[in-house]
Amino acid sequence: MTTKISSAEMAKQNEYMEKVAALNSQREHPPIAHVHSFGCQQNVSDGEKIKGMLAQMGYGFSESPDGADLVLYNTCAVRENAEDRVFGNVGALKKAKKANPDMLIGVCGCMVQQEHITAKMRRSYPNVDIIFGTHVLHTMPQIIYEALTTRKRQISIPECDGVIAEGIPLRRESALKASIPIMYGCNNFCTYCIVPYVRGRERSRDMEDILAECRGLVQNGCKELLLLGQNVNSYGKDQGTNFSELLRRINDIDGEFRISYMTSHPKDATRELVDTIASCEKVTRHFHLPVQSGSNRILKQMNRGYTRERYLELIDYVKEKLPDVALTSDIIVGFPGETYEDFRETVSLIEQVRYDSLFTFIYSPRKGTKAAEMPDPISAEEKGRWFRELLEVQQNIGCSSYKDYIGKTLRVLCEGEGRTDPALLTGKSRQNIIVDFDGDRSLIGSFVDVEITEALAWALRGKLK
Repeated sequence: MTTKISSAEMAKQNEYMEKVAALNSQREHPPIAHVHSFGCQQNVSDGEKIKGMLAQMGYGFSESPDGADLVLYNTCAVRENAEDRVFGNVGALKKAKKANPDMLIGVCGCMVQQEHITAKMRRSYPNVDIIFGTHVLHTMPQIIYEALTTRKRQISIPECDGVIAEGIPLRRESALKASIPIMYGCNNFCTYCIVPYVRGRERSRDMEDILAECRGLVQNGCKELLLLGQNVNSYGKDQGTNFSELLRRINDIDGEFRISYMTSHPKDATRELVDTIASCEKVTRHFHLPVQSGSNRILKQMNRGYTRERYLELIDYVKEKLPDVALTSDIIVGFPGETYEDFRETVSLIEQVRYDSLFTFIYSPRKGTKAAEMPDPISAEEKGRWFRELLEVQQNIGCSSYKDYIGKTLRVLCEGEGRTDPALLTGKSRQNIIVDFDGDRSLIGSFVDVEITEALAWALRGKLK
């Protein structure tokens, strides 16, 4: 059952922010915090909330943990290498903690929501003072206050299906582009994925709260609204509405801005959604639809809830209704029990769809998921060969698809200095494709029309119209 945090509880946390700010004001120098968020865009969004609360508690910020009074790692549990990086970073702070015993070290987020990870933290990392999970982010002020005043380790990882907390202060990374979580958690339980276990069940924010946040951002000059959810296509199921309605309502907000979103799940992507995107001029023409595998046998083992045929029917409809769309996807190579024949079905699907780009991964087992218990006889070396084969196929397709844009004019949000050449400007088109072009820096933060003159492997170049 979803719990919406009460205004009284949020007021209580505001009081703790004031208490910590009072403590910090007594220091000889303002305290410095280093916050690093690993993983997905949802984690980055949580990191903005963490920094927002810390700023109100009197902390300044540093890009490096060196000399910081508070180091907080906001963690990801999706892949093993992200967890290894966290353990390595925390271990590297042992000397700093010894030199400055008053330094606070914290680990929060998805990774510590797993029991075996928290047990390892308790046992092997005594230098960590603060450990809290995904469902108590809003209580961070209280946790920090208790850590500062008692000098005792604070651990808060309650078991629940998840909460929604409105009104947490934010320190956004950009004034030009903003992430807006519209829902949290996931109900899909794909057999390889740890997210439902660490983020809880699906729960949608009230539409009016989302719309108010979007209106405020647009009024303050924001030019791109990124709607976030583990599965945005499930938005509103618990409220009697849907994602299509939310897109239409945001699209109706006055102003020139762009609406993007991530991530869509194919089983919940409907023709109504495609029709809505086609009718909303502010919604991007970028459809990221993770297929994961082209083999029906593997899709069933993954518990994805759709078939290859259903997926391709949806793609055909997207191409029909959105002829200027850019298609991207996620692919997992080497899922337990996958054969080379299964893998070749994935390659053939890629060749049929012709994605603009792909996010590709070699399967990484996650303790606690069903896939981690499945027989996995294929060697890492063999999976690596498959992976390289897939990358070569996609590279050829991607280069070809980018050439199709030469001679076309794209509407581009100018974001800053060029990515292919610092003497140029850069931005992204409605298709979420990087476009570099020559122009005056006064254009940063505005929409411009760019005629494409050159296609690179991962970006386009052009000239202002």
